[in-house]
Amino acid sequence: MSAHITTLGFDADDTLWHNENLFEEHHKKYCQLLAEYHDSDVVEERLYETEMRNLELFGYGIKGFTLSCIETAISLTNGQIKAEEIRRIIDYCRQMLEHPIELLEGVAETVEKLAKEYRVLLITKGDLRDQERKIAASGIAHCFDHAVILSDKNVESYSRALRKENIPIEQFAMIGNSLKSDVLPVLELGGHAFHVPYRLTWKHEHVEKSPSSHGRFFQLDTIRNLPALLDKITYRKVD
Repeated sequence: MSAHITTLGFDADDTLWHNENLFEEHHKKYCQLLAEYHDSDVVEERLYETEMRNLELFGYGIKGFTLSCIETAISLTNGQIKAEEIRRIIDYCRQMLEHPIELLEGVAETVEKLAKEYRVLLITKGDLRDQERKIAASGIAHCFDHAVILSDKNVESYSRALRKENIPIEQFAMIGNSLKSDVLPVLELGGHAFHVPYRLTWKHEHVEKSPSSHGRFFQLDTIRNLPALLDKITYRKVD
């Protein structure tokens, strides 16, 4: 089945560069810090509950995550956590914010190649300042026609963003690691989506099963395979 795809949207975190591995490392340190109070399973469960409760107000990103970590630590220790331990939590999160950007294998050459053939957008969600920092430090910012930073990724936010960019949904394809955020909303709108899984997936991004939109959903083992697949399914419109 051929498609007239003119515009590609790339997710950022865990699609173009590593991100969830930083949270994985933080969780290990956090559980170790609170080990004298509770085992790691209890700590992880309570932290996730706090994150979900705070998500509407704090949004996505490391800063909101830090506040949830501090709130959870106070709750789990019945207010007995020491100021020095809270400072360590803040330091862990500061280290995440300062961590260098590490592109995934094959990203630089793939995005460079596709930017010569398509209009290419970066569409991500999270804290505005942190996402802008990562984009600027990525070394591939020049490849994107525009960067769109959303507070969340859902049908409504994608629809608004595409209307603003004057992009017909049937000519749009989204590439990302999250079925929930990068694939399902775009398919529901009538666009195309390419799923490139990352080795880690945040619990909040899990979905029960893969979508089945025939001819519009594609699974990739690596982003390196994207150009060849696009060549196979995309026809070039001749004016």
